[in-house]
Amino acid sequence: MPTPLRIAALVAAALLIASSSLWAASTLNVGSKRFTESYVLGEILKQTAQAAGETTAVHQQGLGNTAIVLNALTTGAIDVYPEYTGTIAKEILKLDAVPPLAELNAKLAPMGLAVGVPLGFNNTYALAARSDDARAKGLSRLSDLKTHSELRLGLSQEFIGRADGWPGLKRAYDLPYDTPRGLDHGLAYEAIAQHQVDAIDIYSTDAKIDKYGLAVLADDRNYFPRYDAVLLYRADIPQRFPKTWAALQKLEGSIDDATMRRMNAAAELEGKDFATVASGFLAQRAGAAPSVAASNVKAAQGSDFIHKLFGPDFGRLTLEHLGLVFVSLAASILVGIPLGILASKRRGTEGVILGATGVAQTIPSLALLAVLIPVTGRIGAVPAFIALAIYALLPIVRNTHAALTQISRGMRDAARSLGLTAPTILQTIELPLAAPTILAGIKTSAVINVGTATIAAFIGAGGYGERIVAGLALNDNGMLLAGAIPAAALALLIEGGFRIGERWIIPGGLRQRG
Repeated sequence: MPTPLRIAALVAAALLIASSSLWAASTLNVGSKRFTESYVLGEILKQTAQAAGETTAVHQQGLGNTAIVLNALTTGAIDVYPEYTGTIAKEILKLDAVPPLAELNAKLAPMGLAVGVPLGFNNTYALAARSDDARAKGLSRLSDLKTHSELRLGLSQEFIGRADGWPGLKRAYDLPYDTPRGLDHGLAYEAIAQHQVDAIDIYSTDAKIDKYGLAVLADDRNYFPRYDAVLLYRADIPQRFPKTWAALQKLEGSIDDATMRRMNAAAELEGKDFATVASGFLAQRAGAAPSVAASNVKAAQGSDFIHKLFGPDFGRLTLEHLGLVFVSLAASILVGIPLGILASKRRGTEGVILGATGVAQTIPSLALLAVLIPVTGRIGAVPAFIALAIYALLPIVRNTHAALTQISRGMRDAARSLGLTAPTILQTIELPLAAPTILAGIKTSAVINVGTATIAAFIGAGGYGERIVAGLALNDNGMLLAGAIPAAALALLIEGGFRIGERWIIPGGLRQRG
């Protein structure tokens, strides 16, 4: 490249990096975990920050478990999220007890993090059983479980794996149960109501405890620490956004246990969306009367499946999902076809290439996304694109390899006898003959990607998965279907589009042959 063009390219790259850095620096990114209370608190933080007028606030909602959200925080993908002192002490810092905030801050400082703004309520873990079972079996304390080994436990995946969760609880109470299979927290209440399990882990501010008539078992050995709700944030926020930070500090002590339960109930039982619940709380706190009519309309609409399906976010989610599918598919095509060609031409690479793409397909999607967050230093679209591109490789690579290896040796020898070079044979004979099979692999990858892309919502990448994640958190079957049905319809449309495209791309003779 000539020197002036090289300099211009370097300047353009520097400007692009600077502009992206300025955008990141001028935006407060709020995160939340994948359960109702965290969604609501995340919206409260976002709306409070936005009202301060200093910066744009974005809520990256439903990012998964503690490990994923913490990765996002430490890499700078988010700036703040609602957390609990017990989780910080036990799960993040691996402490034996929950020390005061000053000591937590001293231990978080090397990570570039800080904790503050106690919101005013304690959302501790507990176990609960059906009230009729509790009365019949004499269950009132956790220690009573020791004599009832016949009970079936339904515990959330995070509770099973946490240092302050099931492993320590089992040791503390000498419980006679094997580690159960994980159950999503949002589905656990339905499972215990339908007698599929007998005891579940709960949060003490859950709205569904009373609705499902559960008896909360007393922690008579004081195993669970306090889980006071606080803000876990990057230590530079007060300097970057002083006005916004001052507004967030005013939330201290503003939410008691009863208020949090009411907000959880508004989302889970009344069908209000998280933003509406948060704005209602902030309006009441500011002394303004919330719009009851508007809230009721919203709740009525929220219970209407058609409204959920074609809600105001439908266009945005569709564009995000299409972007996730086709950008990652394009990357897979650019990488996968050359790999398939290489595997067919260099037999020594065949086992390595096919084996590696096969192994990549077996990596659990959430695990891969969690690994890619610290690798890329961000959440959202970038790690999602990489993960989807990896998952889409296998059908493209295998079909390209299979199609090229099935072309007869005689056909290649005939082409060489006419004086054609290997690249020319590949371009003019082999790839056209292999096109139907290669296109079938691309079509398979595209359809698979539509479904896999829903997982990307767990790291804030958007798409129809946002509705599925929210539906799991709320145990809202309508919301789940509002995300699943468009994804299924999109997969059918893409398959139909490929069938039509084949008529334009592949000559009729090859279509009949393929």
